[in-house]
Amino acid sequence: MQLYNTLSAEERAQLIDEAGKERLTLSFYAYANIEDPKKFRDELFIAWNALDALGRIYVAHEGINAQMSVPADQFEAFRDTLEVYDFMKGIRLNVAVDQDNHSFLKLTIKVRHKIVADGLNDASFDVTNKGIHLKAQEFNDLLEDPDTIVVDFRNHYESEVGHFEGAITPDVENFRESLPIINEQLQDFKEDKKLLMYCTGGIRCEKASAYFKHQGFKNVFQLEGGIIEYTRQIKEEGIKSKFIGKNFVFDHRLGERITDDIISQCHQCGKPCDNHTNCSNDACHLLFIQCDECKAAMENCCSTECLETIHLPMEEQVKLRKGLQVGNKVFRKGKSDALKFKNSGDLPNKPLAKAETKNIRQKITVKKVLLGKAEHYYSKSKIGQFLVENKELSIGDRILISGPTTGEQELTITEIYANGGPCETAKKGDQITFELPFRVRLSDKLYKILQPSENA
Repeated sequence: MQLYNTLSAEERAQLIDEAGKERLTLSFYAYANIEDPKKFRDELFIAWNALDALGRIYVAHEGINAQMSVPADQFEAFRDTLEVYDFMKGIRLNVAVDQDNHSFLKLTIKVRHKIVADGLNDASFDVTNKGIHLKAQEFNDLLEDPDTIVVDFRNHYESEVGHFEGAITPDVENFRESLPIINEQLQDFKEDKKLLMYCTGGIRCEKASAYFKHQGFKNVFQLEGGIIEYTRQIKEEGIKSKFIGKNFVFDHRLGERITDDIISQCHQCGKPCDNHTNCSNDACHLLFIQCDECKAAMENCCSTECLETIHLPMEEQVKLRKGLQVGNKVFRKGKSDALKFKNSGDLPNKPLAKAETKNIRQKITVKKVLLGKAEHYYSKSKIGQFLVENKELSIGDRILISGPTTGEQELTITEIYANGGPCETAKKGDQITFELPFRVRLSDKLYKILQPSENA
């Protein structure tokens, strides 16, 4: 009986591409009394693995917290797997506004002490005595009240790229840090102010609102379903967004755009930017903001040290990593001496720029044609290998390489090798290679950007 992943992320991405089916990214949570989290975890894995559902899920004695990717044609079957449990009957599923078939590439279900690391002793207060839930318009209305204090209960790297107007955005690494800081800052406002709180999907505020009521705050409110549900409601009901910028999400997309405002900077050059990336150095994986120009020049790296490291032979890279704690434990998210334009905790009052993302995507959509997919990247020689599955590619053509980690990279073809030899034009079925200044992955697609005459 399979209870764990057997495929790598790249293998899974390839299978998803070959299937060609639409997937939905969604999230949900539920507080409940689960007697045997391990048994519950295994039951979920068996049911969800059979539906090709992927995601990152935490279960504990206190409930479940899930961010997932589900095939659209299996959505109702997936909902049925939740309805088996009384505490998840009729549960709200926060479906993402922007979809990406590669948002999650593994099914990871972990048993934890808590579904959110809050550092609280739940036995010391009534966790069911929560704040009043507000829908989007109600939330907007309360924001206009001068007696309202609005607090962002997300982390610094989340609020840096997007937040509600006038919100307090603590410069914290995690939810646990924010609770005592906010409690201390707002001691003088317990009686007369309305405390309005929000987070990504609502789960952090479920606990925070009960905690602050226990601390003596009289008027506590929370955004129902968090920013994800708020976005859905404002789009469906034509409500003006009081959230500016991008909503950080915990999957390969790393963000959903809500308004065109860009309120943050590239951490390397200072250019207006709100695109997060993870450092390509496997011994780092620092999460930081990086513009397209720096991404190309630095090859997705956060520092020259990491850039030099990724070009070392793999054996040497492994030696350098030996004994190190990798991932988030190496650096704090978005904080490193190598990053010169870090603004966390000091967000500007006005947007730095307007995003052109939507317009750019629209133009690309009508002016590109899929040629094929990436097969390999030779890091030492900086050569990308692709399989041409459609149309032709010639020297002088403008191409777009797109993927969940690579982003969108444009360049002009100056030299092509097809099936091992130089050529002027590669045709369908050819295995081609050409020089690239950045790394490509198996999930990347190769497009030809059409000229106006070709697009007619």
